[in-house]
Amino acid sequence: MSLVPFDDRDGFIWLDGQFVPWRDAKVHVLTHALHYASAVFEGERMYGGEIFALREHTERLFRSAEILDFKIPYTVEEIDEACKATAAKNGLTDCYLRPIAWRGPEQIGVSAQATKIHVAIAAWDWPSYFKPEEKAKGIRLTFAKYKRPSPETAPTASKAAGLYMICTISKHAAEKEGYADALMLDWRGYVAEATGANMFLVRDGVIHTPEPDCFLDGITRRTVIGLARKRGFEVVQRHIPGDELPTFSEVFIVGTAAEVTPVAEIGPHVYKPGHISLTLMDDYAKLVRRELAAVA
Repeated sequence: MSLVPFDDRDGFIWLDGQFVPWRDAKVHVLTHALHYASAVFEGERMYGGEIFALREHTERLFRSAEILDFKIPYTVEEIDEACKATAAKNGLTDCYLRPIAWRGPEQIGVSAQATKIHVAIAAWDWPSYFKPEEKAKGIRLTFAKYKRPSPETAPTASKAAGLYMICTISKHAAEKEGYADALMLDWRGYVAEATGANMFLVRDGVIHTPEPDCFLDGITRRTVIGLARKRGFEVVQRHIPGDELPTFSEVFIVGTAAEVTPVAEIGPHVYKPGHISLTLMDDYAKLVRRELAAVA
């Protein structure tokens, strides 16, 4: 399968307030973000011409920038409109969007107060994160080598580029072993998340999900909790020790890219996609396509 490089595509990217041809949306090699990971981003999906949870994503982008000590030079409303306009400019109604904000090349060094803040938004056609047949039967996960850090050691409440370095390493290692993804524990040994999605685990009809105190409390995660409670399922948010993994019957991951995806294995532990996983997978698919009433 040949991949189309992301720097060599047709279309337009919103860059610092205006549309530029896709191939011309470039940054300098001495951009601060490239050297020091001073960038924050979002991942969004548009379904049928409407970006799901757009305002929530944009507000999180601004919060992430604030945590990294820089200010996005636009309003939340302007970024919302730019996201919609980017999809429209590229003729897309079902797509993935990537807003990103970063420090520019005016200053290279740990101290970077003089850098200009840039913002770009790209949109492209991107189908399901996992193959449909793989998703239906449940994906296979292994364990990641790296652990989610303590919030005392990294800005874990932000969706910052640097926090994904260990995710890339972990996902590459998992794929080399034939797995779809990897489960990351936190520094205490509690279940945290997959490399780019939140975790849910089911035991005796009760849904358990890790306490998001060192990783993102995902927008999809909160949406799925709302859907589950609307269905009458009990949802418990707590610290989940890794040695509890054999005690669950169903596991699924959720995220903008992953949507709701059942899990069949985590290392030696085997699960079967069941009523709760499949129901919420279906409910989420209907919600984002406006076939189901919004949840509180």
